[in-house]
Amino acid sequence: MMAYLKLIRYKNLIIIVLLQCLLRYGLLLPVLSHFDVSPALSHLRFGLLVLATVLLAASGYVINNYFDVRIDRINRPDHVVVGREIPRRVVLLLHVILTIAGVITGLFVAYITRKETYALMFILIPGLLWYYSTTLKKQMLVGNLTIALLTALVPFIVVSLEFATLARVHGDTILQTEACSTAWFWTAGFAFFAFISTLMRELIKDIEDLEGDKEAGCRTLPVEMGINYSRTIVIMLDLATVIALWIILALVPQLRNSHISQAYFFLFLTVPYLWLANKIYKAKTKKDFGTASSLSKFIMLMGILFILVARTFFV
Repeated sequence: MMAYLKLIRYKNLIIIVLLQCLLRYGLLLPVLSHFDVSPALSHLRFGLLVLATVLLAASGYVINNYFDVRIDRINRPDHVVVGREIPRRVVLLLHVILTIAGVITGLFVAYITRKETYALMFILIPGLLWYYSTTLKKQMLVGNLTIALLTALVPFIVVSLEFATLARVHGDTILQTEACSTAWFWTAGFAFFAFISTLMRELIKDIEDLEGDKEAGCRTLPVEMGINYSRTIVIMLDLATVIALWIILALVPQLRNSHISQAYFFLFLTVPYLWLANKIYKAKTKKDFGTASSLSKFIMLMGILFILVARTFFV
């Protein structure tokens, strides 16, 4: 069982579920209630959205592990399960099952919301994840940006589905309300954080996996430009994110006037980000970059949990 959990990268799936559930129940519903708007999306239908997201994400992780066997035997020999603990044909079968289940669930969600764009999205994403695993991840920055953009899509789809359902009930005028603009404003902030955090972590992982990527002919940023150049890019992104966070805090009245927000930004975002920058600057070994990668995942979790603080602005 543990081999299958590793194959689908269950820890990442837990973060996806946490992000979508916190965004809906910790932020979106309080925002709607604040503006006296009753949600139109049922708990069951939201659950189907989360299920579709998790199934497609899991199928992407499975096929990525399938094609990464050669690389992982060099970079993470102790973590290889494909071909060792799970036969390759079983891995492919599991990918097909997860993909079909995810697409069917996603198409049902698109049907009940009458959104053809959702149907197209749920059909294209599995193909994009396959293409990423075989081609895009080997290209400099292209694969990193692809995963970062897909991660940013995770919170966006939660709000989009709710307002698509509300529009069916109340008409398109609901999309012009302050409730809609407020929900999208906060969601955009968390989507930006998810994007930049994922991009940084992907670049750190590329540095960590330099040896195997080079052997497999990948043209990642560290392979093409070297470790020091890649390190500089990550540190610049890190510091730019810290600056952006404090600019946002200064410009948004609800954040600026909240001592809890200021303390949270400092203790759980700024300090870890600066610690991460220091770790990357001093990193010399693969293990050092592995520690930095784990720290970046912790920062992403802290960013998601800030939803619980933002919730207090609307209750």
